[in-house]
This record gives sequence, C-alpha cells and structure tokens, in this order.
Amino acid sequence: MLDLARLRALHAVSVHGSVAGAAAALGYTPSAVSQQIAKLERETRTTLLERRGRGVALTEEARHLADTAQELLAIVERAETTLEERRGQPSGLLTVAAFASAARGLLPGVLADLAHRHPALDVRLTEVDPHLSVDLVARGVTDLAVAHDWDIAPLPAPEGVEQALIGDDLCDLVVPAGHPFTTRGAVRRADLGGQRWVCQPPGRVCHDWLMRTLRTAGLEPDIAHVAEENHTIVALVAAGLGVAVVPRLGTGTLPPGAVAVPLEPGPVRRLYALWRTGAARRPAITETVRTLQGHWPPR
Repeated sequence: MLDLARLRALHAVSVHGSVAGAAAALGYTPSAVSQQIAKLERETRTTLLERRGRGVALTEEARHLADTAQELLAIVERAETTLEERRGQPSGLLTVAAFASAARGLLPGVLADLAHRHPALDVRLTEVDPHLSVDLVARGVTDLAVAHDWDIAPLPAPEGVEQALIGDDLCDLVVPAGHPFTTRGAVRRADLGGQRWVCQPPGRVCHDWLMRTLRTAGLEPDIAHVAEENHTIVALVAAGLGVAVVPRLGTGTLPPGAVAVPLEPGPVRRLYALWRTGAARRPAITETVRTLQGHWPPR
C-alpha cells in the first residue's frame, strides 16, 4: 500500500519544482524529502525523479502519481474537516503561507493568540512570495494563505479557492530627513518627478505599481537602488539615497533619517486570507481567519 506521507512529499516536489522547495513547504529537511521519494520509488518499483543539471525533474510516471496524490490528499482533507467539524474545536495541523511583511508584522501576534486559546491546534507558518501563495492553496500544499493585491493587480481566486478580506494596508512616501517633501501635509503623484527611487525588483507588485503610476502621470521613474525587503529599502532612504513608497505593515518604526509623508491619493494594498472550498467548514480555518481579522490593524 502506498504511504500517504511519501505521496505528499512527491506532490510537494511536483508543485515546487525542487526537493529544496518541497522541504521548505513541508517543514522537512531536503534529505528527509529525498528519503521519502527513494522509499516511494522502491515501493512502486518506478523511477520518479531524474537528475537535470543541479536539480531534478519528475518522470512521466511521477507526474501521474503526483496527480493521484493530489486527489488522495483532497479526500483526506475532507475526512479531517468532517471530524474536526464534529468535534467543534480547532485542532490538528494547519499550514499557513504568508508574504514577508505579513509574516513579520501580523502573524506573530495571531499565532501566539491561537496557541494560547486553542492548544490542540498546531499552526505552522512558511514565508512565501505572494505570487505563489494562491497556487499553493489551490494545489493543496498549504491550508491557508495570507496574500495581498493592489488596485493595478487584483488578487486572482481560482475555482475551488475562497477568500476573505483581512484589511487595508496603507502605504506612505518615505523620504530622507530634510527632503523638501517633509514640509508638506501630503504629496501629489504629479509632483514625484525628478526623484531617485528605491524599490523592489521588477515583477514585484510594489515595483509594477510605482512604474505604472508614475508613467500614467507622464513621469519616467529613475530607479537608483533595488532591494527585496522593506527594511532594506527604508535603510537606503534613511541614508539619503532616494525615496520610496512603503506599506506600513511590517515596516515598524522608521529609523532616524527617514520620514513618512502621505501621498495623495494614497496607495492601498488589501490583505486577504485564502483557503480551499473543501476546507471551508473546518473550525481551524474559520477561527484562524477570524483571528487574522481581529488582529487587524496590528497594534
């Protein structure tokens, strides 16, 4: 009989495209995932992974088995949901994926609250790129995701995935101390020309929002510095190296040398919780979503 844990490991490799990615999502070491796959190969007497350069690729047989694993995991999820619903209390394992600033600025308080009130519930957090989180929920790799969108990039909710609004995250223009904008009550977007910008890499929603917003106003952005993390972006601004648009969530108190100035109109990103429709009745899901909403905005 096929072992469900080994099928789960194979399914995670198929979703993430690598053993390392699967290990990070499952909370295992890459060695443990490789061992699970090797045991599954022996059980099925089938080669499931092939070396491709420094990585691996699923064989045709492995892809078929991974599809079957997804169906089996969905059946198990429904069974677990029914049992937990009958007990009426949040319990069992709940995997949560969240983007970086939510993982830093929102989830610690939420997870501590859940652990205090529901000791039978084991919530495990993984920080992921927001572009990936919806697909991870849809594929059954994670139970619940915290994701965000902007007005230029609405959050997609594929069939079989439900979502609930957590709250609106306001964004500020952050400038060096002594910048002329610090004397204004608010800055209009049309006045942003001639600035050197610090922002996230191309392909990130924050970067795309900045490029589209300034170009719509007839301005060509001068991107001086690119950084992944908001804390790095703010540090560069505080050093006098440019200005940035930064969401408030996860940024915390600005360091000396950086000043937040409202933009007019102000950019807003919306935070959502997402989960599979098949798990919608699960008390762990409903209670976690309620707690996320209750902790918004973060104190």
